[in-house]
Amino acid sequence: MPLGLLVLVAFIQGITEFLPVSSSGHLVLLPLVSGYAYQGQTIDVAAHVGTLLAVLIYLRREVLAISIAWLGFGRRDPVNGWLGLMLVVATIPVIIAGYLVNYATLDWLDLVQTLAVANLFFAGLLWLADRQLPHRDTLDHMHLRHAVIIGLAQICALVPGTSRSGITMTAARFLGFDRVTSARFSLLLSLPVIAGAGLLKTKDLVEAGDMALGVDALLVVALSAGLALLAIRWMMQWLAKASFTIFVYYRLALGGLLLALLAIGAINPDLV
Repeated sequence: MPLGLLVLVAFIQGITEFLPVSSSGHLVLLPLVSGYAYQGQTIDVAAHVGTLLAVLIYLRREVLAISIAWLGFGRRDPVNGWLGLMLVVATIPVIIAGYLVNYATLDWLDLVQTLAVANLFFAGLLWLADRQLPHRDTLDHMHLRHAVIIGLAQICALVPGTSRSGITMTAARFLGFDRVTSARFSLLLSLPVIAGAGLLKTKDLVEAGDMALGVDALLVVALSAGLALLAIRWMMQWLAKASFTIFVYYRLALGGLLLALLAIGAINPDLV
């Protein structure tokens, strides 16, 4: 597989997975704008494994604390035990919906128009949510209903162009959490979601007998992990002092450009 394609996949996945700009939307556009053929599910899985490693490294203290709390059934650390429960509750809806969508035939999900409109709509929603004044500063203030709402909102990320991180941050901002807290919960929530999606794709690959490209996959894992870690650190520093507006503008520009290219027939209307 061309080295340039591997680097592009790792770069796009690593940089965009945790920013509210839709990594899947960028990855499906790669063949349309680069001239490369689709990289295949093996490389997709490798890129997601890399970003999973990045979150584990960045949130290693939180992940360890939650794991220890759950092993002790939360008796000695009820705060992190409760946070772990919130993550489980918020993950269940997208697992059920994702499993159904993975084996359903929804042709409209494969259209560039869907990607463009989703970018425009959810960019506007993020802008509206970011106008909210926060009144809950930490994850200690999260309750069961908050986790349920964020979890239900996360289902929207199954539509290309929505952005999983974007919609979860949007929901958290609407619920009154500040930007950094919203981003932190979104990062934690990415762990079971990315792991689940990776396992589902790996299952499909094993059943299809398509687990080749070992060296290429390892390269993508390493590159996407490093780039994702840099992107996470930058985003958290940015949100500590600024708003989501820069991401809103980018998504509006991307959605508008895609619709313009479709109108003049410059790109194929099908994502696949």
